[in-house]
Amino acid sequence: MSVIAIVLVVLAALVLLLLIGGFVAARRRSDALAGRLLRDVASANEALAAARAEDRGWDRDSIDAAARAAHRARHADAAIIALHLVQVVDRPGTDDDEAIVHVIDGTGEHEIHLGRSGGEWVAKA
Repeated sequence: MSVIAIVLVVLAALVLLLLIGGFVAARRRSDALAGRLLRDVASANEALAAARAEDRGWDRDSIDAAARAAHRARHADAAIIALHLVQVVDRPGTDDDEAIVHVIDGTGEHEIHLGRSGGEWVAKA
């Protein structure tokens, strides 16, 4: 083999290694950003739902209390770690209003669907 052929083979191997390394690094960065993007979208969604509820004059404490009570009824032994108001639906009249609360507890994640009955927030069946 000539010296030029050896140099070309070595250069081709280096280019191939750089391409593979670049692909691996880009993939890791993409995976890291995807998780962050999902967290940012969830946080923005929660802030939007809370703002909409506040704009409608809904008491966030009563929504949270109803979600806690509904969670306790379904998962009596699981302690709540976090509550996230993720959706509000404001239909004409108060008895058709709905809220969805995402609950994180020691056993996992759950969604609690709430509705209004007589002006009070209660779990929907």
